[in-house]
Amino acid sequence: MPKKNRTIRKKDILEYHEGKRPGKIEVIPTKPSNSQRDLSIAYSPGVAEPCVKISENKANAYRYTAKGNLVAVISNGTAVLGLGDIGPLASKPVMEGKGVLFKIFADIDVFDLELDTTNTEKFIETVKILSPTFGGINLEDISAPECFEIEHRLREELDIPIMHDDQHGTAIITGAALLNALEVVKKDIKEIKVVFNGAGASAISCAFLYLSLGVLPENLIMCDSKGVIHSGRKGLTNQKMKFIRKTPLRSLDEALKKADVFVGLSKGNILTQEMIMTMGKDPIVFALANPDPEISYKLAKSSRDDIIMATGRSDNPNQVNNVLGFPYIFRGALDVRASEINEKMKLAAVHAIAELAKEPVPEIVNLAYGSRNLTFGPDYIIPKPFDPRLIYTVAPAVAKAAMESGVAKKSIDNWVSYENDLRNRLGLDDKFIRLVMEKAKTDPKRVVFNEADNYKVLKAAQIVLEEGIAIPILLGNENKIKSLNDEYSLGLEEVKIIDTKSSELPRISEYIDSYYKSRQRKGVGYDEARRLLLNRDYFGPMMVKMGDADAYLTGSMVKYPRAVKPVMEILGPKDDNRTVAGVYVMLTKKGPRFFTDTTMNQNPDAEKIAQIACETAELVRKMNIEPRIALLSYSNFGSSSGRTSVKMRDAMNLIRMSDPSLIVDGEMQANFAVDNNLLKEQFPFSDLVGKDPNVFVFPGLSSANISYKLLQSMGSMEAVGPLLVGLTYPAHILQLGCSVREIVNTAAMAVIDAQSRETSDL
Repeated sequence: MPKKNRTIRKKDILEYHEGKRPGKIEVIPTKPSNSQRDLSIAYSPGVAEPCVKISENKANAYRYTAKGNLVAVISNGTAVLGLGDIGPLASKPVMEGKGVLFKIFADIDVFDLELDTTNTEKFIETVKILSPTFGGINLEDISAPECFEIEHRLREELDIPIMHDDQHGTAIITGAALLNALEVVKKDIKEIKVVFNGAGASAISCAFLYLSLGVLPENLIMCDSKGVIHSGRKGLTNQKMKFIRKTPLRSLDEALKKADVFVGLSKGNILTQEMIMTMGKDPIVFALANPDPEISYKLAKSSRDDIIMATGRSDNPNQVNNVLGFPYIFRGALDVRASEINEKMKLAAVHAIAELAKEPVPEIVNLAYGSRNLTFGPDYIIPKPFDPRLIYTVAPAVAKAAMESGVAKKSIDNWVSYENDLRNRLGLDDKFIRLVMEKAKTDPKRVVFNEADNYKVLKAAQIVLEEGIAIPILLGNENKIKSLNDEYSLGLEEVKIIDTKSSELPRISEYIDSYYKSRQRKGVGYDEARRLLLNRDYFGPMMVKMGDADAYLTGSMVKYPRAVKPVMEILGPKDDNRTVAGVYVMLTKKGPRFFTDTTMNQNPDAEKIAQIACETAELVRKMNIEPRIALLSYSNFGSSSGRTSVKMRDAMNLIRMSDPSLIVDGEMQANFAVDNNLLKEQFPFSDLVGKDPNVFVFPGLSSANISYKLLQSMGSMEAVGPLLVGLTYPAHILQLGCSVREIVNTAAMAVIDAQSRETSDL
């Protein structure tokens, strides 16, 4: 396998941020605005009514405006990531990114505000003036010590939740990690010795929180760039002075002797193996500098067997990532209209995160992170960032703490209902793709990229290689591939290239013999077999059949019939009774929806419809999703005796006989299939009531193909596919003219397809 380059190229990053529409966020209306009546209600004259209500009672702003779900991400750009003081405008991409995280993890809307001032008083006054707009304020990337004063003053002078995530986010996550690490090694928090390296905003906040959790002040040593903060030091900030210790220790290496915990929030590669060796039994090391930790995970783990290690990196176990905290803390605070985020709320978040790590991990999380069984222990002391349980675990804990501490202006009476609302709040489109990507990365497979002499295909190959999604094999004109690779600096020099027109093909005779034997009674002679196998459209599928690749992608440059013909001949169904179908995955706000058959069977009979449904259900199961099938028609549950209606009803009966475990019903009209409340109201007997369908089986090719293309074009839904089901081997046909993102997504699906076949009956 070629060596993966995990560094994302600057050009790719800039193209992502620029894109078709510069930036990463937009404002979208939440109410209808299609008619003059709508506009008259939205603005003048109708808008006067909610204005009057708010003037009568300010709390009504939470009823009639977006205030209750709107957070300001505010910075002056004085301490941006590892870039330092780059100014407010240069910080804007970071603030937009923070807004994206708020939205995708907690469904919180964000306005980012970059303030052009380093004057503390002006900053505070500006935020105060703007505060009526927002339900909460997230302070971001503000240098110390000014950040302490800014947050303190705003918390004192405003009555909405305010948090400086650089301080408290890291503190909350590491606090949860500390509690669990101590439980693993069976140490009492009141007896441990803790050493900090770094004395900035994050470190100081972490230290204060550790004290709140039970660490004794005399057992906490803090070091800055000049060494231990001791009683002989002069010129210390007010914050550092709170951590002065009367001690003979002067350096980090001295402080670490017999220490139980190291917390690094400083710079990379300042902690050595020798230092770790001097620590006490079962040492806990949080090396959180980014992008390079104070000591690498591999080096730290090799230094001694009893170490528990955490970093800020996603490629190591125990990633300390603030996204585990801030979206859900604000979610809980906003939902009870808290006047502040106080210590009790922060501690509630700490304990909620810590306890979640001890719970059995859902299979969807195991799959996403490439584990068979994530279990509480040294390598799993905090939850994974993409754990879907975080929102309905942390947010309620924070909300309860706000109510119990008297800062909530709104009460939640039904916690079960609230947790269910949180479960259903997030759109699942992007989450599904993220989980697919992570599952693919657990065991990357060899994927043949036909038409690799096209830039988009080649770019997709670069991405899957660098992200560890797949091992690409490039099939196409070798000179063009190399030229494109050089022109765009894609870094694919070590990736295997096969050019059927010029490359040496060591197994070509075996390929020809195999194809000839399978097609000799279908009118194919040996010479024709040779001619066809020197065509890349035939050679690629044969690579999969002969075991030289695991999956095949094609179709981005040619019409579907041409692309699918070789696939069907070489990788098609095991027997003539098996039906091959094309499935599109439509990424909706309610999660993925599988449309079938969109590409293959023009007018299938009831038996084929049943086969298509069952094959699609197997695909859905591979994605670790329970299939719930709606058989679509123009009628509902026997209301018509038309040919199509009868066909779909017969298909339903065949499906139930074939696989009684499947959740399936029909025939039904599409509006009832997508609106479960409507289905319950009109047809309460349906097996799909309370079970939103995710597989939509169409009566014919025309209706399926038209439907997905309309949704894709007019509904702004992303489509992945088509994915072929019913084949003996993994192969998928791309859309003509598809995007790089679509190719990458389909490649990841192909990898999962190949993974599943290793343990299946196939």
